[in-house]
Amino acid sequence: MANKENMTLRIEPDLKAQAAALFKSLGMDLSTATGIFYRQALRYKGLPFEVRLDEPNETTYATMEAAEKGEDLHGPFDSVSALMEALDA
Repeated sequence: MANKENMTLRIEPDLKAQAAALFKSLGMDLSTATGIFYRQALRYKGLPFEVRLDEPNETTYATMEAAEKGEDLHGPFDSVSALMEALDA
């Protein structure tokens, strides 16, 4: 067995409990899950998942602006073409 060192992490108690329950259902403890995370990070040479800001697209921004102006783009619509026209698509 390889030598191991202790590490202290600061984490919210509720988050820790939820993660511990999830990992337990997967058959591992927090220490094993943390080790897997580090191994994957080394394998990917970065975080092993995508980290990004989730920005709305132009259509969403336009709809948000219309809603702020009080414009109603919601139906019911008589047809798909009427809906598409309201969305300016």
